[in-house]
Amino acid sequence: MNQVKRLYRSRYSRVIGGVCAGMANYFNMDKTVMRLLWVFFTLLGGAGILAYLICWIVIPEEPFLG
Repeated sequence: MNQVKRLYRSRYSRVIGGVCAGMANYFNMDKTVMRLLWVFFTLLGGAGILAYLICWIVIPEEPFLG
């Protein structure tokens, strides 16, 4: 049976809020590439900061495994 893939903020691999690491895990990307994309979008006009804050509030933290 197919398992539904869920988006969570990372609990263990975070720099600020775990948004980039969580999104990188969801999209099967390297965390560093995702973080660089956020910086790039932020430098294009500041929308990256607002989007990060919204994601930090909206995306739940991954469940505790232990």
